[in-house]
Amino acid sequence: QVHFVESGGGLVPPGGTLRLSCQISGDVDSTKHMGWYRQVPGEVRELIATIGRDGKKTVTSSLKDRFAIDSANDRTAMYLQMNNLKPEDSGVYFCNYANIDIGPWGQGTQVFVSS
Repeated sequence: QVHFVESGGGLVPPGGTLRLSCQISGDVDSTKHMGWYRQVPGEVRELIATIGRDGKKTVTSSLKDRFAIDSANDRTAMYLQMNNLKPEDSGVYFCNYANIDIGPWGQGTQVFVSS
């Protein structure tokens, strides 16, 4: 079974920066795209960034000027660089496969942007 473990969240003031980490272990399908998801209270979990098996990266349009996704070369770790954070970025961030054959959800890592 594949395992995704998120870390790196916390409290940050508006305009601040966080770098989230995702540790990937277990029975990993390295052919699948990986992604970061965000869930805020009362809303559905949404895919906000992906990285493909070839390293091609996407970030949803509303975030692409501030967020960036990358991964370790061996695909055992994935990262989300979050710059110029805004209060509306607050939520719980998860990593997983991107849309297809989703693995078990980890606990996520909480981001709270507030002064």
